Amino acid sequence: MVKRTRSARRLWVFALLTLAGLAGFLVDIVLLGPLGQSPLPAPHTPSTIPNAEVDPFGVNIFLDREANDWKLRRTIEMVDQAGIDWVKQQFSWAEIEPRQGYFWDDRYDKSSWAKFDRIVELAEEYGLSVIARLDRPPEWARGAGSNPQAPPLDPHTYAAFVKTFVEHYRGRIHYIQIWNEPNLHGEWQLNAPVDPDGYVTLLRLAYQAAKEADPNIQVLCAPLAIQTEDDPNRLFVSELTFLEEMYQSGAAPYFDIMSANAYGINAAPEEPPDPSRYNFRRVELLRLVMEAHGDTNKAIWFNEYGWNAAPADVPAQWGRVTDSQQAQWTVAGIAYAREHWPWAGVISIWYFRQGGEISADSAEYYFRMVNVDFTPLPVYYAVQQAAVAMATASPGWHEESSAPVHRRGSWEPVYTSTVSAGAYLHTNEPASRIEITFLGSDLTLRVRRGPDGGRLLVWVDGSPGLGTSLPRDDKGQAYLELYSEQEEWLDVPLVQGLGKQYPAQEHRLELAVAEGKDPRSQGHACGIDGLAVAYHRSYTLFWATAGLLLAVTLALGAAALVEARRPAPPRPHRPPSNPWTVRPEEAAPPEEEAAP
Repeated sequence: MVKRTRSARRLWVFALLTLAGLAGFLVDIVLLGPLGQSPLPAPHTPSTIPNAEVDPFGVNIFLDREANDWKLRRTIEMVDQAGIDWVKQQFSWAEIEPRQGYFWDDRYDKSSWAKFDRIVELAEEYGLSVIARLDRPPEWARGAGSNPQAPPLDPHTYAAFVKTFVEHYRGRIHYIQIWNEPNLHGEWQLNAPVDPDGYVTLLRLAYQAAKEADPNIQVLCAPLAIQTEDDPNRLFVSELTFLEEMYQSGAAPYFDIMSANAYGINAAPEEPPDPSRYNFRRVELLRLVMEAHGDTNKAIWFNEYGWNAAPADVPAQWGRVTDSQQAQWTVAGIAYAREHWPWAGVISIWYFRQGGEISADSAEYYFRMVNVDFTPLPVYYAVQQAAVAMATASPGWHEESSAPVHRRGSWEPVYTSTVSAGAYLHTNEPASRIEITFLGSDLTLRVRRGPDGGRLLVWVDGSPGLGTSLPRDDKGQAYLELYSEQEEWLDVPLVQGLGKQYPAQEHRLELAVAEGKDPRSQGHACGIDGLAVAYHRSYTLFWATAGLLLAVTLALGAAALVEARRPAPPRPHRPPSNPWTVRPEEAAPPEEEAAP
């Protein structure tokens, strides 16, 4: 009975060891991923339309109205922390050029560019791109007694201002918007019919002047106010009517990007478009007008976008949703655009924060993402979460303008039909940097090499050249040489097989233009036209771990089984006890001897 019990106990030990081995094997599968199954999303296929494959998160700001520098910085800082890459800011012509050819603020005795320069400077510091809205002509340029948004009497004066603006910010601002909502008489000539011919003339002259100052500047036409009908007196017309008339007036060659407004009002983002309704997908009707005129290779950027979360006691001019609906639908609308509209680009939320000029009894107050006191609203956190999720490059091709590519320094977009999606990034300034977070084991960078090529320093996960076979300089730093006698575009494998033994992991690639270069080079030029991420899984470690675990399990199990079958050793012999034997302690004490 004892022997059987011991054998059973040892077999239980064997069973437990086997069970532990199987559990370890299962844990191994969980940790390393099921064989033949990829945890990655479907490969990313970018849009080929210029200016469409961009980070979609943008926001309208009003920093020209802010007097305190710390509030300027805090606003830009919170925009950056939300993962938003684009800021849309109005640059008032009236403030910058108060008298014709005169760019000085007499009131404060300083350059009239100064406060706008500070906004651009802060945006650059945080790596944000500026979309500049150019309107509000000075009194000297418009008719006597006209409204502040009236067009100039001579559109050439506006074109001259646009040219001066582009020259002033060349290399710093790459996107300008020509006017705002000219299909409303209040945004054009007050109490007079709207004038698509007049706007197209203004647009054409501004476009030509801007391109003369900088051939790579991207011109956005004015966004059109959404209207479901045309006023009989043409004080306002629907955006569909006005755009049709713009094309008939020859607008197509004179803008690079279409602007649109997209307010959700009371409708969820996926509600279908209808000419008689205001909703987010109404922009699809605008796209149909573009397609009817063959203008299909242009992106649409959203000038104003969002839902209004006014409380019940405030008149609801733009519909009414709850704070949680505002947060949910703002993110859902951007996701819908990304999935269904290959022509959609930057979506600028209306608005980020205002400095107190809009009162709380106005519905417009409740578009904000952040309160006047810098308290974030639920929509802020929802956008932040969605933007962070979009900032990692999954396997597939990604344009240099896409969300995972973060720039610091003087990178400029260069537009040419010879590269993918019609543009690439260029810099000639040492210390300019790019940071890319990617999910995979391999990354290939498409770069330009030429007689003026510089040198790119490469870090992966903070290490100088981890996972790369690039050459090293005398300091051990991995680098990519961009000099060659002839200009050429190359696909260079920068990262290969990094972490391929494990499920796809996030890695961080950092690139910086070096001070050093090939002595034959004429400059420090670097051009980047996108990147490809891949994930190639190796199961060597998986099978090695599984094999070792199985071998140990079998060895322990075999040892336990042998031990269970081995006869038990004989127990020591003990003589049987005699019940009649007197125990020593029971013996009588010896008799005492008599005294002599």
